[in-house]
Amino acid sequence: MRRLNELAELVKGELNHSPEREISDMGRIASASKFGITFANSKAHYQRFLDSDAAAALVSGIEGLTDQPASTLCSLPKPIIVVADAEAAFTQIATLFRPPVQRKSPGIHPRATVSETASIGQDVTIHAGAVVMDGAVIGDRSTIFPNVTVMENCLIGQDTQVFPNAVLYENTIVGDRVILHAGVILGAYGFGYKSNSGKHELSGQFGNVVIEDDVEIGANSTIDRGTYDSTRVGRGTKLDNLVMVGHNCSVGEDALLCSQVGIAGSCNIGDGVVMGGQVGVGDHLNVGDRSMVMAKSGLMHDVEAGQAVNGIPAQPARKHMQVLAVTMKLPEMRRKLKQLSKSIERLQQNQEQAQSQSATDSPQLRDAA
Repeated sequence: MRRLNELAELVKGELNHSPEREISDMGRIASASKFGITFANSKAHYQRFLDSDAAAALVSGIEGLTDQPASTLCSLPKPIIVVADAEAAFTQIATLFRPPVQRKSPGIHPRATVSETASIGQDVTIHAGAVVMDGAVIGDRSTIFPNVTVMENCLIGQDTQVFPNAVLYENTIVGDRVILHAGVILGAYGFGYKSNSGKHELSGQFGNVVIEDDVEIGANSTIDRGTYDSTRVGRGTKLDNLVMVGHNCSVGEDALLCSQVGIAGSCNIGDGVVMGGQVGVGDHLNVGDRSMVMAKSGLMHDVEAGQAVNGIPAQPARKHMQVLAVTMKLPEMRRKLKQLSKSIERLQQNQEQAQSQSATDSPQLRDAA
């Protein structure tokens, strides 16, 4: 149990009232208990907090509430702690109630297999079942979790974590402070074949994969080796789970690739690019710096820097929204088209009848004359 005044002191926030109230848990607004603390950083979230079971909340960025001293908020129905960043403060408090796992001191587990020719840095942890093959290098303070395979001549930097069942094929290079989640495969053969007499022969697989510093790669993601050179992921880029990067690709710095993005071979993805879930990128395409590809888009052409695209095939987002707006009106337009067609038919029939009547009346008029 922690008192609210202790939590306020921890996050350097201002508490409006109930300093002695005890908190035993934390959680999202929807799941917080009557003894739990949550956070709110918008008016909508704050209202949901008031309607929830949560005992208290960390709040920030709410006009008319967090822009005044907490001492003036004593009449509020629930205690709040006003902070600069509610989510960051919530993370601090979360570590009190959900402390991280304290693992054993660094070292090589007796049931790990480490080649005598591998180079292992200081304070490295290698868990049971891991395999580190000839010529591999693992930097200081890195952790290799159970059942990881690090093949020949791989280079892993400092403070890097490789989670269970990941596989690094030979000659893979991984930088410092990288996180490779469970099941990541780096350096598998690229999907490149030469067809000869109806048979498919695997093309050259002489390249490798290079992962630069501060990259995070989600579970079960795969990055194929280059044919002759490197497939590269730039510094600070984050890949979600189930992302596939094809051979010979270059992904720039600080990019964000969401779940199930698939990038075909030989693409260049610029710095700061954001791709939503299930984006598909055709081969040999260039996606410019700081562009955005929205979820489920299919790229079949290059994207200019700073452009937002959407749809299949992908097109400028504004144009795509206009197309969608027109598409939503198609049933109404279809009805109007049918009405117009019937009106035109009636006009044509009336015109034909008039012409026929005129042709019939003309001889009579001549006889009368």
